[in-house]
Amino acid sequence: FLLRINAAEDELCVPQLLNMSCKKLTRPHSETMLIYTVLSLISVMTVSLNLLVIISISHFRQLHTPTNLLLLSLAVADFFVGLIVMPFQIFLAGHCWFLGDLVCVLFFCICGSTVSASVVNMVLISVDRYVAICDPLRYPTKITQKRVQLFVLMCWIYAVFYTFLLYYDNLNQPGRYNSCYGECVINYNGGVP
Repeated sequence: FLLRINAAEDELCVPQLLNMSCKKLTRPHSETMLIYTVLSLISVMTVSLNLLVIISISHFRQLHTPTNLLLLSLAVADFFVGLIVMPFQIFLAGHCWFLGDLVCVLFFCICGSTVSASVVNMVLISVDRYVAICDPLRYPTKITQKRVQLFVLMCWIYAVFYTFLLYYDNLNQPGRYNSCYGECVINYNGGVP
């Protein structure tokens, strides 16, 4: 019976808090290592390749075009996904959250902001390509460097504002939806004024 209690304690996120701790999901070691390895490789590739795009477009003057500015903004959003979001996802693969309730909410805000910025950037790139194909003679007057800079700025402001509005209730009371210690739970649609 004593061995069973110790085995049960090993499966808790915070063994000292028996009744208030979340349970860990235990996976075979080989499965855990495979998940960590694949996610780590994806994260490193994402950071490296997007950094290459950022450096290339920033360094070479001939690449400073409106379309490439949109691609640069998309690369920055995806760079942050690889640098911040993916490592935390690797950390979350352990199934216990030890970084506190506020960091949990901020993590989801960063995730939401970068993903929203990425999606809006893809929409802007689609509009840019549509205008370039359907109205090529007026493209240089419609899609100028200043307009694209303004739209990229609006894209990032929208992404951050929308995400913080979406998580407003969670930011006011971090950890409100947690049922036990060691979990990170967010309410996506509650509390939007």
